[in-house]
Amino acid sequence: MSDVAVEPPAAAVTARPLTTQGPATLSAGHSSPFTSVGSIALVHDWCPSFRGGERVLAELCKITGSTDVYTLFDFLTADVKEDFFPGVSFHTSAADRLPLIEKYYRSLFFLCPFLIEQFDVTQHDAVISSSAAFARGVLTRPDQPHLCYVHSPVRYAWDEQFSYLSEGRLGYGPKGLLFRHMLHNLRIWDTRTAHGPDVMLANSCYVRDRIRRIYGRDAEVVHPPVPIDPSGSEYIATKDDYYVTASFLAPYKRTDLVIRAFNEMPTRRLVVVGDGQQARSLRSLATGSNIEFTSYLPRPDYVSTVGHARALVFAGCEDFGIAMAEAQAYGTPVIAFGRGGARDIVRPLGSSTEPTGLLFRQQTVESIKDAIGCFEVNESDISPDACWLNATRFSPERFRVQIEQAMERAVAMRNSV
Repeated sequence: MSDVAVEPPAAAVTARPLTTQGPATLSAGHSSPFTSVGSIALVHDWCPSFRGGERVLAELCKITGSTDVYTLFDFLTADVKEDFFPGVSFHTSAADRLPLIEKYYRSLFFLCPFLIEQFDVTQHDAVISSSAAFARGVLTRPDQPHLCYVHSPVRYAWDEQFSYLSEGRLGYGPKGLLFRHMLHNLRIWDTRTAHGPDVMLANSCYVRDRIRRIYGRDAEVVHPPVPIDPSGSEYIATKDDYYVTASFLAPYKRTDLVIRAFNEMPTRRLVVVGDGQQARSLRSLATGSNIEFTSYLPRPDYVSTVGHARALVFAGCEDFGIAMAEAQAYGTPVIAFGRGGARDIVRPLGSSTEPTGLLFRQQTVESIKDAIGCFEVNESDISPDACWLNATRFSPERFRVQIEQAMERAVAMRNSV
């Protein structure tokens, strides 16, 4: 039996997208709080490549006008910095200068709390941390407003510890026990620093709930910004006969499940976009010629590949999932595991009058196959226009307004002390 529930959907949206829409707009005469705050330090965990977290960081630089980014490791290329971080200075940790650090920086997680505390941001008037692990723990003055944008609590130290240990084959031998003890110490530090920021934001409802459960704090949901071309040039209404999955190829993305599902559906094409630590093993997992790997693609090629697909298929539990929101901006439906950020992004078939995709309930090959079969039966009820209009909820303008409002609250809290 299929685990995808479907109800008769309403008629699809018919208006062709022409202009970006969003619920948050600036009122006349509104001035940004950043013009009066003064110097702002932006603190980000690390910059291994230009992915979702770095896109948010780039938008924060643009919004605040800050030219000072503090990050543990910086491996961004010169052309990325020229395009997205013009005039920005990256201040890195001492460990960033170790030989061949790009190959093993993640293994230094046990040193990162110490390293982040060595950044001196006290000369700035305010701090904004962009944190999925360590940035939130930067040391600030008592009178210094601190706004924290949380991409995720430290994923591998909390609820996903056991899957990471299993993936690394770390049982209860000497090495496994050492790692477990280091993760225990990281949880202690993480909990201790959870109440440092004045205002905490979450990038999805899923992360907000994790913040409440782990730290006992309330956080407002501010979805990441998704670039939407107001000219409609990235909107693609006509789809080709293939599916796509796009992500950094890491274990928790569960691209392996998508590949296994398409191994069992040899008449359906799958294009796998992305690269990462699992790239080689995933290529060997694919058994048929119906599965194609592209590695990373330049943006025009990426937009074309995702935009022409019948649907983007994603089996991981993402904190938000910018790739899914971007697919919607290109007019592409999303078939995703119904936990995490996908619940914020997708308006699912059967529970929305303007569906933009489909959510499945279990991370299994059979669930993915059932979901794709269900999608194909109901594909005509999911309009590319509805997908595009859904994506406008995540516009950069909306993100800017919400960040400004959050900063105003952080400043007011410090002024009232």
